[in-house]
Amino acid sequence: MNISHNDLDLPLISVIIPAYNAENFIAKTLLSVSSQTYQNLEILVVNDGSTDTTADIIKSFAQKDKRVILLEQSNAGVAAARNLAIEKSRGEYIAPIDADDIWYPQNLEKQLDCLRKSEQSVGVVYSWSLDINEEDLLTGGFYNSLVEGEVYTALVYKYFMGNASSCLIRRICFEKVGGYNSQLKAENAQGCEDLELFLRIAEHYQFKVVPEFLVGYRQIPSSMSCNYAAMAKSHSLIMADVRERHPEIPAKIYGWSNSSFYMYNLAIKSNRNGNHLSTLFWLYRAFKEDLFMTLLRHNFYILSMESIGKILVKPFTQSRLEFKQQLPSSEGTTIAAVNRRTMIHKMLPSQVYERIRLNILVNQGGK
Repeated sequence: MNISHNDLDLPLISVIIPAYNAENFIAKTLLSVSSQTYQNLEILVVNDGSTDTTADIIKSFAQKDKRVILLEQSNAGVAAARNLAIEKSRGEYIAPIDADDIWYPQNLEKQLDCLRKSEQSVGVVYSWSLDINEEDLLTGGFYNSLVEGEVYTALVYKYFMGNASSCLIRRICFEKVGGYNSQLKAENAQGCEDLELFLRIAEHYQFKVVPEFLVGYRQIPSSMSCNYAAMAKSHSLIMADVRERHPEIPAKIYGWSNSSFYMYNLAIKSNRNGNHLSTLFWLYRAFKEDLFMTLLRHNFYILSMESIGKILVKPFTQSRLEFKQQLPSSEGTTIAAVNRRTMIHKMLPSQVYERIRLNILVNQGGK
């Protein structure tokens, strides 16, 4: 696609950003959005009752860039914030991004190019993501799924897109299925709003992937002080609804889904937060739900040994952590190193087996 920075005849993309106490990273996020090679944007940022300087930072961007629009609401949660932004938006396409993530320059250009070349049956395009730290350095983690087409059952099994900031969505999808489910917050079940929305979209539309690393997904302890019980409840409620709506889906897939969620969304996050008892608990839950796949996953052994070791030597570990926190961060890797890791990752027994599972689920026609 040949992009002219001033060609307003191109489709308008509405970028929606929920922001709650996001002063540490919202400027980086907004800079990454405003610097996209695709420029026909409106950037709607919802200040979700922040008590820090988030609103002031957004206002300073809005003064310099008329595409930035600040919306205000009392704290109502991420789903309500995104819904407000969608309600006020005008674009043909909706691009969500969280207030601490970043897009690399060509993300929207390549996603839009993919969507415009696709049939109208394609409602969502997603890009690959790289984990970053507070300094925007790569930490080595990545999301590089190739799942596309009729993805409903594959999405029940695994949230293969990886995060909320990786997708471009046709507005007609929201007109068809509605917005994000804000009731999950009322039920103390936040954490899976994105998965719930994409499942509803996948009932009616196909998905496609841009197989390039175009999103920086920020992974730091302060952004992961999650209520793990609420996240588990969120996933459980969503899967219960899926079971009711689609009794034709085999029961074993829900066990696979639970195991994957416990491993990658709860055990790994618990570990990053230094909560090692919680890590072991969620690993045990993953093991119970899908014994064979859990035993294949290298993360099961790494997290188990690390958590047990740190529990046994907790005082020493804490003193080392306190010392490490006083030192400047030198963490970071390169995209070349990540690419090497992806090649190795593809050959792991768990990944080979998981690709087989996903291919079967997609080839069965989505549902």
